[in-house]
Amino acid sequence: MNDFTADRLLSDDGVLLLTPDAVFTPDGPKDHYAAVVAGGTFRAVGPAEQVERNHPHLTPVRLPGHVLMPGFVDAHHHLTQSFGAALAFGEPSEIFRRVWVPLEGALDEEAVYVAAKLAALESLRGGFTTVADAGTRAAVDVELVAAAARDAGIRCVLGLVCNDADGDTDTALAGAEKHLTRYGAEELIHPSLAVSVPEAATARTLHHTARLAAEAGAVVQIHVNEHLAGVERSLVEHGLRPLEYLHHVGALGPQLLAAHATLVTPREVTLLADSGAAISYNPVASAWKGNAVAPATTMAERGIRFGLGTDGTRGDAFRLADAAEFAQRLSYGLATGDSSCGAGWTWLDRASRGGADAVGLDALTGRIAAGAAADFLLVDVSAPETALSRDLPWELVRRGNRDQISAVFVAGRLRAWHGWPTDWDGPALVRRAAELAHDVMLRAPVTRVHPTSTDAWAACS
Repeated sequence: MNDFTADRLLSDDGVLLLTPDAVFTPDGPKDHYAAVVAGGTFRAVGPAEQVERNHPHLTPVRLPGHVLMPGFVDAHHHLTQSFGAALAFGEPSEIFRRVWVPLEGALDEEAVYVAAKLAALESLRGGFTTVADAGTRAAVDVELVAAAARDAGIRCVLGLVCNDADGDTDTALAGAEKHLTRYGAEELIHPSLAVSVPEAATARTLHHTARLAAEAGAVVQIHVNEHLAGVERSLVEHGLRPLEYLHHVGALGPQLLAAHATLVTPREVTLLADSGAAISYNPVASAWKGNAVAPATTMAERGIRFGLGTDGTRGDAFRLADAAEFAQRLSYGLATGDSSCGAGWTWLDRASRGGADAVGLDALTGRIAAGAAADFLLVDVSAPETALSRDLPWELVRRGNRDQISAVFVAGRLRAWHGWPTDWDGPALVRRAAELAHDVMLRAPVTRVHPTSTDAWAACS
């Protein structure tokens, strides 16, 4: 049993010397390491004896049975879709037309804030310290989403939707420029641009949002090559597949964060590798509503940047890492006899450092190292699932659980303790979300193809 309490992780001046059993460094787990946190960053990371000797004025916080590891990065989320999470179950692809657009259109300002904060809470509970929000379709100021993330205490790459296929291009681009400068002094909010799908924006907007983001050091989030219908629409309209079209209009580059990329040809893989674009590999979304699984191990071999994303399915980082490996094994490893499929560590690395790179925050977060933001987890590895481990990265991917996460820190502050926030009322938020979700679903013109599971069960009785 581990008997340290949350009080031991709180400091009036924000300075902590943490000595867990091991620290996950960029070179892998290191036993008997320690870390100093101060001013929201890691000030020192190294062998415990050395770190303690160099900081004699600090009292070490002993963390028996725990490892300190980077917080996970969700490279693709939709924070304002949390009220309809279960609506994706058992539905065919492209549910955004029948479910998400109508649902978000029914959100008022309070519902947007509460839905986004609920999603942020779920993410923190699941070990995510950063989420990339792909932009809300609700007719509200995105500051409401920023406020929800800020108040929850999670780092957020905040997308602004710049769709203009049916609107005013000049207005869309002016809004994009304003958004990129709006959060310059923020600690937790990092602006991003977004286009729902390539056909939702004009060629001019696709080109100029890419330029604006590149100049600002931000990313443009676009759903790309996810569904057969989307690929076919692009071929009919442009004679090019979506990624080929983005290359054609000058929107394919290091600033692009392409969500999904599950249906890619060898030529498109080469375009991604040559352009420096990043991918959000979303394995749970592929299983729940997709047409294919992104060839992530091939992408890794070709040097393509990618992180892991939930697509708002479930905010559970260990299950996401497990799904990432599992989907690769079933889709590609079995057919080729690849029994390693990333050797375990790949999926932890892509879910943290790789995700930070994909969302444009690689200089800031995603790793345990001096100078990096102190976004990290304390994970109890004395639990039955991992206590006997001889290969901890593999064990955490295959057997790690959300309930093993004792503490979640973002920017050096304790944000969640055993799954609940430390400085605001999580259960009260959940209760209010349940009330609002009921009202929203009554007025949202959602269309489901299949009945709910309870209705289907009753029909078969």
